[in-house]
Amino acid sequence: MLVILTAENVLSPQKVCSGCLLATRQGRPRWYQGHLSCGRTIHAAEGSRPTLYECQMGFKLVEIDDQSKGLAPAFT
Repeated sequence: MLVILTAENVLSPQKVCSGCLLATRQGRPRWYQGHLSCGRTIHAAEGSRPTLYECQMGFKLVEIDDQSKGLAPAFT
C-alpha cells in the first residue's frame, strides 16, 4: 500500500492524488510493478526501511504493508 507522508500526517494517496493532473483516471498515483512513474526514488529500501519516493508535485510517498505500519514515521 502506498501512503503519502507530510510533516505531521500519513495520508491516503486518494486524498492528495485525486486533484493531480499526473494521477490515473481513478485519482491514484501512477504505480506499476513497484515503480512510481509520476515521481522518483529518493531513498532506496535499506534494512527494515522501505523505499521513499517523491512525486512530481513534491509529496513524499512510501510503500508499506500491514506488518510495517510503524516504519512510516521514521521518514518524517
